[in-house]
Amino acid sequence: MKKIKYLLVAIRPYQWIKNMAIFAAIIFTGQLFNPPLLEKTIIGFFSLCLLSSASYLFNDIIDAPYDRLHPVKKKRPIAAKKLSVNTAFQAAIFLLFLGLSTAYFLGFSFFLLSLIFAGLHFSYTLFLKKHALWDILSIASSFVLRTYAGEVLTGYHIPVWLMFSVIFLSLFIASGKRRSELVKEGKKTRKALHHYHEKLLDFYLALFADATLLSYSLFTFTTPPPSFRPRIFNFLLTIYPKGIDRKWMMISIPFVILGVMRYAQLIFLSEKGEQPAKALASDSLLLFSILGWGITIVSVLYVL
Repeated sequence: MKKIKYLLVAIRPYQWIKNMAIFAAIIFTGQLFNPPLLEKTIIGFFSLCLLSSASYLFNDIIDAPYDRLHPVKKKRPIAAKKLSVNTAFQAAIFLLFLGLSTAYFLGFSFFLLSLIFAGLHFSYTLFLKKHALWDILSIASSFVLRTYAGEVLTGYHIPVWLMFSVIFLSLFIASGKRRSELVKEGKKTRKALHHYHEKLLDFYLALFADATLLSYSLFTFTTPPPSFRPRIFNFLLTIYPKGIDRKWMMISIPFVILGVMRYAQLIFLSEKGEQPAKALASDSLLLFSILGWGITIVSVLYVL
């Protein structure tokens, strides 16, 4: 039982939240309540989760000597020698096979994308994360592939400015991750950190935060006005006729601004950017901004 417990910890299910990016295509194209597409997207989500967990196990096997030097990572089951390397490797192979088999069931295009996704993660563990810039670009590319996976499954494409938002937000999160590591742990736990400077990462954070807000604002501005239901249309026609032609998606911008500001605050004041998934799950203000944004998007796209 203890082996299963440690294995469940090692596959990091809390990190699966990153794979939610696969739902971007089905949500933003108004197909969320299309049963066949929703079913495919949900299965695709679990396929990416299996592949992600396989890469986490592989990463922990390779990084065990470095993790033992880290005050938090040394508690990981493999680094703490609570889970054997042999068991972890077998589990990684099984999850990789299961994830790719599921992907193949969903179609060859998604299978090919899943191979690239898995290859990127394993390449990141073996050499990409050892080189400055490439490590940040690899993390960001992983988010982009998750988003594009949703397009492959549904056949619907998200607007280009929204994709740019995903790219810049990913780079912002990845830069924050490296800055928090550098400030908290120094350069001993990761080779790539020797080629970063705190001011350089501050510049990256400012650059990508600005680019995220600008590209998302352009996305909301270029999105056509929603098609209102008859009662709402008649109400606006009587009370606020100009509201019919408004870009209603723009009301989600304040939540994005709040989210970026709060995440930056966590990076600079609390150094919590090292583990974005845990920061998301534990910070109430960040959760509020994301939930508010999500409710606004769903309301504009599916309620109005």
